[in-house]
Amino acid sequence: MITLRILKILAISATFGTLGAAAEPFTIGVSLLTQQHPFYVALADAMKQEAAKDGVKLDIAIANQDLNKQVSDVEDFISKHVNAIILSPVDSRGVKAAVGKAQKAGIPLITVDIAANGVDVACHVATDNYAGGVKAGELMAKVLGGKGKVGIIDYPTVQSVIDRVAGFKKALSAYSNIKIVSIQPGITRAEALTAAQNMLQANPDLDGIFGFGDDAALAALVAVKSAGRANQVKIIGFDGMQEARTAVDKEPSFVGVIRQYPEKMGAIAVDTAVKVLRGQNVSKLIPVVPGVYTRQSKN
Repeated sequence: MITLRILKILAISATFGTLGAAAEPFTIGVSLLTQQHPFYVALADAMKQEAAKDGVKLDIAIANQDLNKQVSDVEDFISKHVNAIILSPVDSRGVKAAVGKAQKAGIPLITVDIAANGVDVACHVATDNYAGGVKAGELMAKVLGGKGKVGIIDYPTVQSVIDRVAGFKKALSAYSNIKIVSIQPGITRAEALTAAQNMLQANPDLDGIFGFGDDAALAALVAVKSAGRANQVKIIGFDGMQEARTAVDKEPSFVGVIRQYPEKMGAIAVDTAVKVLRGQNVSKLIPVVPGVYTRQSKN
């Protein structure tokens, strides 16, 4: 009897010891869109800080806006048997297969900033991009006095930007005298500069440009100033990094930027991944309310 009891105790101890070893410390694979933008630098820094607080390990890979690289990184995480994956997709639709592979491997996945379309993830942590787009549209209508012609610099393969543009259009739809006359893609700052130049050339009476992100808006600022139309065209951006906020403070034509909070998003994403791994319930969507930064209101 004594021997049997000892064996049972040893077996139970071994079982709990194995479970404990498997559960802690966790390793979380992180695939980020880029590190060439201050938003993602801040996002990554916040993740690292929160991971240190939570006692988990991060394995961070940078996709450099290359879908094939991101898919390869996710496959690498799977082969390494990470406990969870945090992903900011390069392409909201294109990443579907990679997400599916992680799910088949039993690895929970959290998306941050950009959603993955057509898949069911454990949680999506992001700015309320649609609400931010609405705020951008309302600000544009205000600075234009309810009338004018507007262009949009877009990033049409990313769901967060799709939501921003949809919100922007929705807000402007309430103003019959405001017309969206041009929507052009401009993913990088160089591409956005070309898009803005094309808009200005094709529309001599253009009154406003909405850039999907800081780079797009700052490129539009360069184009507007180079064309000698800084007193005519109003620019609104989205992200709210320091360079864009400084431009709002100094440049009359850059009237405002919708401000995201990557520090909050990075911390929430890591905390959420840890909660999922510990078997706690989490919301499918955790929205972070954006602010509006203008010279008058610096939120």
